[in-house]
Amino acid sequence: MVQHITTGCRALVEEAEREIETITVDQTRALRDDEAVFVDIRDIRELNREGRMPGAFHCPRDMLEFWIDPESRYHKPIFAEDKKFIFFCAGGLRSALAAHTAHRMGLRPVAHLRGGFGAWRAAGGAVEAPVSGKTEKA
Repeated sequence: MVQHITTGCRALVEEAEREIETITVDQTRALRDDEAVFVDIRDIRELNREGRMPGAFHCPRDMLEFWIDPESRYHKPIFAEDKKFIFFCAGGLRSALAAHTAHRMGLRPVAHLRGGFGAWRAAGGAVEAPVSGKTEKA
């Protein structure tokens, strides 16, 4: 059977960006730690290769729904905090989808970082150096 994909990933990202807030690096710098949680959804290999945003919470994209859901045995209490959740990935595509999913699950308020970690780093944002050989478990 030949597959006929009717909705491509670009269309999904565009839909997500119509429904959720997209913020810039400059806007993220204006947020205080006590009012926002930065959620890094990149794969652990990306973090170990490229470094991390200081203070960001790492949530692998494949665990997002399970860590948000308070009924899940994998729930992480950080997702119950009364803060704004800013999702980011390497370039801003996966984070748009992640923020959209979180919003659909009822997490409020959410946004995603335009251009992701790449934009953060390019704008001179602080970066913790990569840790080679380190692994992380969900």
